[in-house]
Amino acid sequence: MRTLGNTIDLVAAFDASPNPYMLLDTELRYAGMNQAYLEVTRRRREDLLGRPIMQEYGGGPGAGAAENARRLLASFQKVLSTGQSDSMAVLHYPILIDQPDGTKTYDDRYWSCTHTPVKDASGRVTHILQNTNDITELERLRRQVGKLRPQEMPSALDSLIGGGMFRRAMSVQADNRRLEIERRQLQDMFMQTPGFVAVLNGPEHVIQMHNGAYGQLIGHRDVLGRPIREALPELAGQGFYDFLDEVLATGEPFQGRQSQVQIQQTPNALLATRYLDFTYQPIRNDAAEIIGVFVQGHDVTESVIAAERQKLMIDELNHRVKNTLATVQSIAMQTARSHDDPRTFAETFQSRILSLSHTHDLLTRSHWEGADLREVLEHETTAHGLHRLTLNGPNISLDPAMAVSLGMIFHELATNAAKYGALSAGDGRVLVDWSIADLNDPRLAIRWRETGGPSVSQPERRGFGSRLIERNVRHDLAGTVQMHYRDDGFIAEITIPLNKEAA
Repeated sequence: MRTLGNTIDLVAAFDASPNPYMLLDTELRYAGMNQAYLEVTRRRREDLLGRPIMQEYGGGPGAGAAENARRLLASFQKVLSTGQSDSMAVLHYPILIDQPDGTKTYDDRYWSCTHTPVKDASGRVTHILQNTNDITELERLRRQVGKLRPQEMPSALDSLIGGGMFRRAMSVQADNRRLEIERRQLQDMFMQTPGFVAVLNGPEHVIQMHNGAYGQLIGHRDVLGRPIREALPELAGQGFYDFLDEVLATGEPFQGRQSQVQIQQTPNALLATRYLDFTYQPIRNDAAEIIGVFVQGHDVTESVIAAERQKLMIDELNHRVKNTLATVQSIAMQTARSHDDPRTFAETFQSRILSLSHTHDLLTRSHWEGADLREVLEHETTAHGLHRLTLNGPNISLDPAMAVSLGMIFHELATNAAKYGALSAGDGRVLVDWSIADLNDPRLAIRWRETGGPSVSQPERRGFGSRLIERNVRHDLAGTVQMHYRDDGFIAEITIPLNKEAA
């Protein structure tokens, strides 16, 4: 009951004080005021409560109105952002007065204001208390003295208000304006820096302020004034709380490089994996005591992913180079066995290497993600005249290994047709049909059929071309191949599983 009595006494004392006081919430709306404030502003309590002060205070008429309003708003914002008091030596406060005849006029008043933060138990600013002193007469006196000759003004003013008090007040006001400009410039730099920055206060690491990049990193959550363990609970168990505690305890900075963090970047979303370069720096007060931590860093996720992708590409490139060299070595050895004449060996070997190169060109265009079956066929047969080939089948995307193997197979088939089969005669043609059979266990069926050329017969011995086709189909593609030498033309039937694991 005593506490209640004390509370009532404090409220009564607040309202009975001869000095004007008013109370704002964090959205700068009137939350309370005493009787002296109501009397000096000539307003009613019910008209002010809940009303934004910047709507009530317009700065008055004249060219300086906007600047007056800006300075007052800047003082309030400074208290909210720093949690410290701010003073204004002189504030022009024109008060609107209703005249008996229904007109409205302004009573020019000048106030000296102090804005004090009111905080809760956790140190969070909940209200701003304004205490004012009316210095209107002093300001009017200053203006009167300003009409004197320069050599008369200091002594006259000092004799009236004593000790240069007013000049000191104006000097303080000028210093405050300069500091406010510098503060705004630093704040703009803080907010616009491309990396993320934040200021954490006290042992609970309360987030006092942060810039836009930090807000983007954490999903633009409302975290100001909240301890980091409460504001970003998903960081638990990832070490970041411990690093902050260590910096606060030891005063030693901490640096993280490409540190992985699981963080929620959109509301109700799954945690996203990001990689950060960051620094935790201790913040000290005038007594060299550590009172907070300055957080600064960059999101380097894209760089980390790019480096990992580059490493995978290099590893894949090394693998493919080894495979290509092994293929070239095999082609050279098998071609040499089939050609005693160095000139014919060179021609055959070169044509097969060019075939391999053509398929690589196709794959390079797609960044080695694959190639279309029709494109591979056209690349390997274009030298023989596409008008002599009929290609019929759906679009089928081949992975790089399948594209290389089929490219070499089609090259051998086309070369054999040009030497001995349908493409060696003027009226000969090649028909290539392909389709996918058995959707449950998809298999690519390719039928190469020659017509209009000379009759062909089973060769007495298998050449390198036949062995290469059989090896590529059975070994590299895990498929089957059947070659038919008929009087009306050569036919090759190839079946390849599209699901390598099922094969």
